[in-house]
Amino acid sequence: MPDFNEIAFMDATAQAQLVRNKEVTPLELVQGAINRIEKLNPQLNAVITPMYEQALEEAKGPLPEGPFTGVPFLLKDIGAMAKGVQTCLGSRILKGMFFPDHDSELTVRLRKAGFIIVGKTNTPEFGILPTTEPVAFGPTHNPWDLDRTPGGSSGGAAAAVASGMVSVAHGNDGGGSIRIPASCCGVFGLKPTRARNPVGPDFGDLLSGLISEHALTRSVRDSAAILDATSGPDLGDPYWAPPNTKPFLEEVGANPGKLRIAVDLSTHLDEKPHPDCVRAVEETVRLCRELGHDVKEASPTVQGAPADLFRAFDTLWTSNVASTINAIVSISKITPSTDFFEPFTMALHEIGSKQSASDYLRALTVIQRFARDIARFLVDYDLLLTPTLGEPPVLLGELDAPEENPMAAWKRIAKFTPYTAKVNATGQPAMSVPLFWNSQNLPIGSHFVGRFGDEATLFRLASQLEQACPWAQRRPPVCA
Repeated sequence: MPDFNEIAFMDATAQAQLVRNKEVTPLELVQGAINRIEKLNPQLNAVITPMYEQALEEAKGPLPEGPFTGVPFLLKDIGAMAKGVQTCLGSRILKGMFFPDHDSELTVRLRKAGFIIVGKTNTPEFGILPTTEPVAFGPTHNPWDLDRTPGGSSGGAAAAVASGMVSVAHGNDGGGSIRIPASCCGVFGLKPTRARNPVGPDFGDLLSGLISEHALTRSVRDSAAILDATSGPDLGDPYWAPPNTKPFLEEVGANPGKLRIAVDLSTHLDEKPHPDCVRAVEETVRLCRELGHDVKEASPTVQGAPADLFRAFDTLWTSNVASTINAIVSISKITPSTDFFEPFTMALHEIGSKQSASDYLRALTVIQRFARDIARFLVDYDLLLTPTLGEPPVLLGELDAPEENPMAAWKRIAKFTPYTAKVNATGQPAMSVPLFWNSQNLPIGSHFVGRFGDEATLFRLASQLEQACPWAQRRPPVCA
């Protein structure tokens, strides 16, 4: 009989192999995950909607024969929906209101891969903030330091994986929402190429293509194998990512060759990144050079001021917030106010409601121009390396938006996350790799950006870095 304490920190691939070898049953894996969630969740508040009864019943079989048959999984409470299970999008207004009558296509594919969904994870209201502290469900705590943020918006997912509740969990990324919590919690987080994974059947794209669906994982191979199981167009999709030439899992362990890597620490802000984030990049540069890669400092040249891009990004975000709230209002018949929505959400709704169709289209033009500039830059380089974040995980409450001045949080958020949103604008794949911990034992991610459609190079390098500088053995103070 395997040691269930060890199973907690096996990756999903290894857990699935135990099932295939009949060394453990899906029911035992699911019950173990439930036990760990019940033990750790009072401290972390990562899981907000348990699906235990459904999961235990499903684990009794029969199950689909897939790469992850019998492995427990968590869905984020935004993005991928589960039929009949409450979906709140992190907002108190949707509590008890929204129970979808179908699975999202991504959920369908995850189930076909053999995953058993045991619950849904915490997220900020509508996934807006880079921290997970919704009024609806309370804050998720970072397992490396309970006083600090796990990041956001996939903060519940990252905390669950880092602590050993589950080996992998769903996340999505519209401005860094996979990579930010991956950095904060010391796990691997890949944002795939735009439209690599489907967002149907309810949407053709989300936020004009800013949002990508995927997962947070403990290992590189899990991320690759999950992407193999879920990627590809859905019926009626308006566009899709370039098809990969071979399975992503085959890229893990493949020789990346001598990569040309550009390093850029610059931000659009007056503030420089925190010394710990700079040191993490410096250590990553040293490691990449030891592995034989050509690493040089270089900054992309783009048309217009950097602020133009962020204004355009904000136009898309605020317009989407206004659209989301207006859709909820049309169903609930409420008057939007801070009685129902958080102050920062309402502030963005007010800004977004003032945007015109012309403003929105102009923002798309600016973003698409920026994407072309970055694509030209990456003709001469295989990858771009930056810090994932401008700072180590900040204290819970530090990114709060007070009701009397909710937009005061805007600049503070920008200082924390100056790098990730640019890649949502370009649609490129990017990953946060947990290679460095600071003197406070807090994880600091290194951020690699690839060419459009080229997750393969990212997986090759990530697996090389994982072998050279393993992180899976690192356990946070709060863990299974």
